[in-house]
Amino acid sequence: MTGTRQRRRPSSAELDADERAALVRERRGRRSEEDRRRTRSRRPTQQQPSRRSSRRSRPTRGKELRRRWVALLTVVTVLALGYLLFFSSVLAVKTVAVQGAKTVPVERIRTTAGVPAEQPMLRVDVDGIRDRVAQLSGIATVDVSRSWPSTLEIAVTERTAIAFFDSGPGGDGVHLVDGGGVVFKTVKSRPAGLPELKLPKVSADDPVTRAVTAVLGVIPETMRKQVTTATAKTPASVEFTLSTGKTVRWGDAEDTDRKAKVLAALLTRPGKVYDVSAPELPTVTS
Repeated sequence: MTGTRQRRRPSSAELDADERAALVRERRGRRSEEDRRRTRSRRPTQQQPSRRSSRRSRPTRGKELRRRWVALLTVVTVLALGYLLFFSSVLAVKTVAVQGAKTVPVERIRTTAGVPAEQPMLRVDVDGIRDRVAQLSGIATVDVSRSWPSTLEIAVTERTAIAFFDSGPGGDGVHLVDGGGVVFKTVKSRPAGLPELKLPKVSADDPVTRAVTAVLGVIPETMRKQVTTATAKTPASVEFTLSTGKTVRWGDAEDTDRKAKVLAALLTRPGKVYDVSAPELPTVTS
């Protein structure tokens, strides 16, 4: 045995363990290197979309100029339309058409309407025109509308006479009255076919007048043609005289149909006064 110490050779099992450890370390190194490469390769691709999106979000100078031009043209268009509709004579009133007038002269309606010539259609005061025309005595209703581009239409409904009253000697003549008790026209002579109102006062504000004209407006036309005079002391005591000289006590304006049927049956009986004010208890007196 020599003085030098002999080195122990590793066993085959130890050599295998060392090789395996080295191989594992080598593999880990490769994996970490691959991971670093992948990370580097991903960074540019992740940043590129954000750069592109930022470029896309920034409007170009041409687009910005187009937007400004569009906004300017919009403002100019709105101003031009406003001027055309409210100040220009292009869409101004050139014709005033009147419809429904029969007894009231059309020119009188146009004059009363007072529509300014060449006034823009949208600036026309249709409410004011309606109120002025409605003040005409022969007009019952008025409707004013615009017919583009340049016509103003005035549609009227005239009052219809349902009775008349004579102001008597020293009065101002014979006056026509409509179904609402409105005195709307004066004529020279008594009109044929209309009953005469025998009332202390004839006015649309008078409840008795309104009651009498309301009854005359709802009774059957064949019966109304036979009425010569109508009178009342209260709104519920309307009565009228027929052309045969018979007197009908009608009462108020309620139960018109029933009263008319009862009266038609009663008139077949002899008598002078026919009371249908209570249609369930009619009476005939001589």
